[in-house]
Amino acid sequence: MTVKTRFAPSPTGHLHVGNIRTALHNWMFARKHGGTFLLRLDDTDTERSKEEYVSAIRADLAWLGMHPDSEERQSARSARYEEKFAELKASGRVYPAWETAQELDLKRKIQLGRGKPPIYDRAALDVSDDEIAAYEAEGRTPHWRFRLDHDGPIVWNDLIRGEQKFDPSLLSDPVIRREDGSWLYMLPSTIDDMDMGITHVVRGEDHVANTAVQIQMFEAFDAPVPEFAHEALLVGTEGKLSKRLGSLGVSGFRERHVEPQAIVALLARIGTSDPVEPVTQVETLAEAFDFARFGRAPARFDEEELAQLNQKIVHMLDHEAVRDRLPEGMSAAAWDVIRPNLHHLGEVDGWWQVVTGPVSGPDLDADDSDYLRQALSALEDLSWSDTIWKDWTLVLKESTGRKGKKLFMPLRQALTGLDHGPDMSALLPLIGRDAAIERLKTSIS
Repeated sequence: MTVKTRFAPSPTGHLHVGNIRTALHNWMFARKHGGTFLLRLDDTDTERSKEEYVSAIRADLAWLGMHPDSEERQSARSARYEEKFAELKASGRVYPAWETAQELDLKRKIQLGRGKPPIYDRAALDVSDDEIAAYEAEGRTPHWRFRLDHDGPIVWNDLIRGEQKFDPSLLSDPVIRREDGSWLYMLPSTIDDMDMGITHVVRGEDHVANTAVQIQMFEAFDAPVPEFAHEALLVGTEGKLSKRLGSLGVSGFRERHVEPQAIVALLARIGTSDPVEPVTQVETLAEAFDFARFGRAPARFDEEELAQLNQKIVHMLDHEAVRDRLPEGMSAAAWDVIRPNLHHLGEVDGWWQVVTGPVSGPDLDADDSDYLRQALSALEDLSWSDTIWKDWTLVLKESTGRKGKKLFMPLRQALTGLDHGPDMSALLPLIGRDAAIERLKTSIS
């Protein structure tokens, strides 16, 4: 069997972190097994689906390094859905239901009030021809339901949750088509998975009941049933579902200068028994991907953990990987010096200005002013080399008697405007002789 997975977003908005995780796991599972990964745009909601969201979904996946092997759109498959719907009608597996939304809501409230589960009572199966004629005279059109087979439980072995068993008599016959003829999620998704040869469906645990229904749909078409993996949902650091997780998307990550490798490294591992590590090669993550490592507990998404992971990954990136995002003129040597001080790449311009200037010197007391005058004189007399910082501070230590912080800190502050940063032995050669002398002169003027 050749593995084929799919990511099937509705282009009615931007991808959020939960969508990204689902896409990633489908993509990684396909890559591990030498299979294919399909992007399927579930765009049957013509009012809410927008081309701008289609473009954004493609761009977001590309930025994260997930390139689909193929793409399909449900909006191009209406004729196929009609064809398969007609088969279900002919076999008696779908039926029209005439209740209004208000009538169905009232039924549910009555059932709940009696302590019963709000399951559809199949009243539509007993509607007479005269009643149908009366409904049609009112201008009503029916919605359509898939008739579940109550003969035995629905059972499957979930790749994450283990054996799953549903009693179909405790499920409502799902609505598959609205009164206006538009499709709901269930049937088109099943037909697509069947036609497109999807072997594994990876999605959130909120779809478990949908899977029970769709298994019967596959069987109604006498089609192979894919394997299913239902992941625990993401939660925030407080252990609750967070509204922020529902809105945190690629644009937000990019605005905060989060590297795509950090997002991938975190979402690949949270919710599993594997440690979250700063891995920059997605192939390494894909090789170790295994649904047996996934737990049933909610997967905790911690933005602070992402920030720390991002910092570690930035420190691992070589110059070639970031060259097109660095300030003009920043060499590989300069990147190596500045990189260890970055939390994220958005800080690189500020650190490059420390090298190129201008910088604001410190407010000096008389003692430090005298010290910097001696430092300026000593620097002007020294030969410039890659060991200039060591040579310079050794001379000053001997001539002034200063040591430790009193020796180094006034020099750092005068040359960089800061009291922290890269090792001065690496930074001073980047600043250069003329700029260093000018900054010392400015500090004591």
